[in-house]
Amino acid sequence: MNASSGEVGWLALGYAQMSLLAVGGVSAVLPEMQRLVVTRHAWMGGPEFAALFALAQMAPGPNMLVATLVGWRVAGLPGALAATLGMIGPSSLLTWATAGAWHRFRERPWRRRVQAGLVPVTVGLIMAGAALLVASTSTGLLTSAITLAVTLAVLGTRLHPLALLAGGAATGILFDAG
Repeated sequence: MNASSGEVGWLALGYAQMSLLAVGGVSAVLPEMQRLVVTRHAWMGGPEFAALFALAQMAPGPNMLVATLVGWRVAGLPGALAATLGMIGPSSLLTWATAGAWHRFRERPWRRRVQAGLVPVTVGLIMAGAALLVASTSTGLLTSAITLAVTLAVLGTRLHPLALLAGGAATGILFDAG
């Protein structure tokens, strides 16, 4: 893959900005990540972005691996490094710089209010990411039905996620073979 310095630069800059917004993890900035790579720069399509996210979620390790995979897909090794460092660098520096003060003020009412306000924001950002992935992957009646069935199964049962993955894969194979 022949990476241009422009692609690597946009990845580093875009992911550095997202890093500071990723309250609750990378899932909170998935819509912005998708806008950067799919809508703004057209480096890939929505289904490919969703597939990279799914691959990153299945791999062991942090959920930020999607940043590395997207960077790799866009600009090879330089892109993977730029996206990874962009995603972890700024937030790590901010955490390091503020950790002492945050701990020092742990009993202050304003700190508790800040944390209480960040919880619904985090949930909203993660739900927006989920909605984006649903829109990107539910391309027909079958995929929409699989998405709905898995959502209901996750919310209403204690089925292991691997069983749900196997069921979705088997449904896709049966549908494709038919």
